[in-house]
Formats: sequence, structure tokens, C-alpha cells
Amino acid sequence: MPFLNRDSILNADDIPQELVNVPEWGGDVYVRGLTARELDKYQMSMLQQRGKSQVANLDNIRAKLVVRTTFDETGARIFTDDDAAALSAKSGAAVGRLFDVAQRLSGLGKDDIADMTKGLEENPLEDSPSD
Repeated sequence: MPFLNRDSILNADDIPQELVNVPEWGGDVYVRGLTARELDKYQMSMLQQRGKSQVANLDNIRAKLVVRTTFDETGARIFTDDDAAALSAKSGAAVGRLFDVAQRLSGLGKDDIADMTKGLEENPLEDSPSD
């Protein structure tokens, strides 16, 4: 195998994407893996500063990832980050399917979220829409 250099790394097309059928919504979308910066932002969205400590905010973790990783056929994002609350009201099966693909393509293991929030107090009601 050849040794890599700066240019070969920075020019590598290394963000995977996958076409996913969403029968609940009647069509297909592309799910793309997150870049390192996007992954950091996603993980930071699960932490909330409360005084001098951080609290785990796991509310809408699936929808928060799906809005960041779902694209149309032209490569444009379908959702904004602000759409996570609205998307969380859609089919759990559909959002869960997209979440699983996004998690795999972004290199997020099943235990990554648990490891990241280990030792933090959970605040599951933060950012919840009120009835």
C-alpha cells in the first residue's frame, strides 16, 4: 500500500453516502456520513451547560442526526438543524432506519453516545416541545 501525504488525504473523497428507501414517506433519500467537524457539532448538541457542569441532553438524538445527514438527489440538505423537533413527530421506523444508516456512515458506534455522556446527569425533557 502506498504511503499517504497531505494532498492525498485532503483530496480523498472519503465521505460515504447511501441511497435509502423510506416506504413510509413514499420515496428515497441519500444519507451521507458526517465530516469530522459535523460529527463534533452533533455530539456537542447532546451536551448542555448547566452552571459549572454539563448535562446530557439526549432528546431527539435520532432526529438531530437525520436532519444533518439527509440529502436529495441534487446533493442539497433536505432539512435544517431546526427541523429536528418536527421530524421527531414522524414515523419512528422511518427516522430510525435513517438514523441507523447515518450512524454507520458517520463512524458512530452503538456505544459512542453512551460513552460520551457517561457520568453526566441526563436531562431528557430539555428542548421537548410543550403540548
